[in-house]
This record gives sequence, structure tokens and C-alpha cells, in this order.
Amino acid sequence: MTPSEIQSIKQRFGIIGNAPSLNYAIQVAAQVAPTDMTVLITGESGSGKESFSKIIHALSPRKHGQFIAINCGAIPEGTIDSELFGHEKGSFTGAQEARKGYFEVTNGGTIFLDEIGEMPLGTQARLLRVLENGEFIRVGSSKVQKTDVRVVAATNVNLLDAVREGRFREDLYYRLNTVPIAVPPLRERNDDIYLLFRKFATDFADRYRVKPISLTPDAVQELQRFRFPGNIRQLKNVAEQMSVLETEREVDARRLRNYLPADQSSRLPMLVSAAGSATDGAGNAYSERDLLYKVLFDMRRDMTDLKKLVLDLAGGQRPHEAQELLRQNSHLFTNVSVAPYDGNPARPLRPAGPENSPAEYILNPRDLSGDDDAADYEEEAQRVEDIPHETEEETLSLEAKEKEMIIKALKKHNNKRKYAAHDLGISERTLYRKLKQYDLEQA
Repeated sequence: MTPSEIQSIKQRFGIIGNAPSLNYAIQVAAQVAPTDMTVLITGESGSGKESFSKIIHALSPRKHGQFIAINCGAIPEGTIDSELFGHEKGSFTGAQEARKGYFEVTNGGTIFLDEIGEMPLGTQARLLRVLENGEFIRVGSSKVQKTDVRVVAATNVNLLDAVREGRFREDLYYRLNTVPIAVPPLRERNDDIYLLFRKFATDFADRYRVKPISLTPDAVQELQRFRFPGNIRQLKNVAEQMSVLETEREVDARRLRNYLPADQSSRLPMLVSAAGSATDGAGNAYSERDLLYKVLFDMRRDMTDLKKLVLDLAGGQRPHEAQELLRQNSHLFTNVSVAPYDGNPARPLRPAGPENSPAEYILNPRDLSGDDDAADYEEEAQRVEDIPHETEEETLSLEAKEKEMIIKALKKHNNKRKYAAHDLGISERTLYRKLKQYDLEQA
């Protein structure tokens, strides 16, 4: 298809822009239009998917037939079968007369099923039969009817993910996806943003009988930097707001920012996979939970390394360095206070305040009495080095954990098994069996 032919289609259907990805999508739509192939249009919300369905219908042999656009997400699950396939009189409460569905009404035409990913599974099975055999049955009827309808579907979600999660039929996905058309989001059409804005500003100036809004060069750059998660629909809303609210018809970047949500203009350097999850540098996908775990494990490793370093400094008779390191990282700990070094090598670091101070002591939380010496620090350092191993052993010892929890529950409720069992979330009989198993007559 020549550039002039693509430009002619743009003018006919009011499509503005010269991005290569947009031109390619128009070319595919024009090439598939003369056939009866099913088309699946993918793209973000507000990117203009419905315009491509109209291109396909208008350039097809069905152009004289009826074209109906249906938003599958806007029809309640209990009535969507009736809307699409019709129903017989008395088939359900409120069905006072028979009604034709969209597939019957548009026989010989085109149906555009927007937000196909929101369609219930039961309706998906009915739709698959229409696509495979051109057959459908009205709700409340047993008579098979024929229809000759071309289906163009669209979605703003990843249908393969929906298939994996069991929310969309795999056979229907491959039946719909005969010819895929990907509509690019507005942020990938950087040079088209200002062209669209000028078009919208002119249209709204005519509607509201005002002078069109114009942008200064810095405002144009600000507009093109914005990511527009709502795509063309959001850009159109911005142009309309400015056309109505702005007293000065030339808008600079400062005033433009009032119309652009600040929390959506950031361009953080986070890699995002096609499925929408964050990834590391190697392209491995992270879920939100994985990211949280990664942050927590990194924090724990940093804390362990810092603690070990302080212990090494203290055990190596370098208290001044240890004190300084604690002060530099004091924001990582709560209730930590270290007294100045008193020159006693047997106790290089000690907590500030009274001997029985409740302050947490990072180096030796087990004993603040003043009896610890260099050997205690070496023991503590060894304990820190063995943390991963000890944690692994403790995690694997389920019986010990269970026994410990039973003892705590019995002590808490003064050996009253009924209340201890309720606190543990088990039956009193199960608790009795566990007491026998672990030889625990009373805590």
C-alpha cells in the first residue's frame, strides 16, 4: 500500500499522525478488510481501537450491511447472552416477548466486540460456536439458527495471561487472533502528540466559539514528555479543559502542568516486561511480592554485614572505628545509644545510660550487665556468621516450633487446654494428642 493510500484512509476516518507503527496498523487493517477473516485489535484504553474496526468494515464487501459496536464489559453477565443471541418469550423473568440478538440483527454485517477479555466463560463458548459454524441458539430455545456475521474483537488486556489464569478460553483466543492488529499507545507516537492537540484545540474553539489554544515551545516539550496513560482520550480531555478554562490563549509549560497529573509524568528507569511486571537487568520478571521480598532480604543482609563489621572492629581492639560506624548508621536502628570509649580494652563499647537501661544494645542484646568481654564479641561474631545456617535449621524444625507454640499457649492460659487449643486454632482433642506426642503434661 502506497503512502498516499494510507493518507487517504487517515483523512476519511479522521486519523491523525505519521508514526510508522500507526501507518503499519492502518495498512494491515486495509489489507484484511476485503476478506472475512476474524481480526483481534490490541491496544491500551483510549488508543483508538474502534477506529480500526470501522476501517475494516467500511473497506469490506459488508460495508452496506449493519455495523454494531458492543462493549462486553458494560453488559451485565446475566443479560449478555440475551443481548448477543436473543431470547424467547418467558425464557427468564421479565422476558415478556421474544427478542432478536445482535448476531441475528447484523446478519451480513460486522460486529465489533470491544473489551472481549471481559466476556463471561459461558458466553465465550457460545461465541466460539458462532465463529466456527455460524450457528447460535436463542436463550430459552432449542432451535439452531444461522448467521453470517464478521467479528472484529478488541482488548486492552493480555489475553494470553487471561488464558493462563483460566479467565479466557484458549480455543477462542486462537480463533479470534486470526489477524492481529496492534494499535500503538500515544507515548510511542511522540511527534503525533502536538498534531493531535492542535486538532482538538481547533475543534473545541469552534464548538465554544473562542480563539484556539496555542502552546509555547517549552509547553510543547512538556506535553510530549507526558506519558498519557489515558492515551488519545486523555489528550482530548486536556485540550477541552484548556479551551474552556484558560483566559490567555497562549499557554506556557508552567500553566500546562496544571492540567497534567504530576504523578503520571515521571519517567522512572524501571524496566517493564510485556506482561506489565517489573524486570531486572537480565529480563527476569519480578512480581510485586518478589520485589518486596528482595528488598527485605537486601536489608537483612546489609544489617548482618554491618553488625559483623562492628563486632570485628570491637573484637580487634578498634573501638573508635566501631563507635563512628554506629553513629554513621544510627538511622538504621532504634533505641541505640553508645557511650564514649572509656579506655577499658575489656569492654570497648557499652550502652549509654544506667546499667539497667531498656535501650536496645546492637552488639550484645542478651546482656547489658557489663560482664561481657572480648570473648563475648568473638562469640557474637561467630553467631552472626552462622545466621543463614541457623535460620535454615530453625525453619526446617517444624516439630520444635510446634512444641514451642504449644508450651507458650499453655503458659498463657495457665494450662487450661480448652483456651490454649482455641488460641492455637486447633481442637482440644488434637491438642491432647500433641501433648501425648511431645510428652507435655503441663507447661
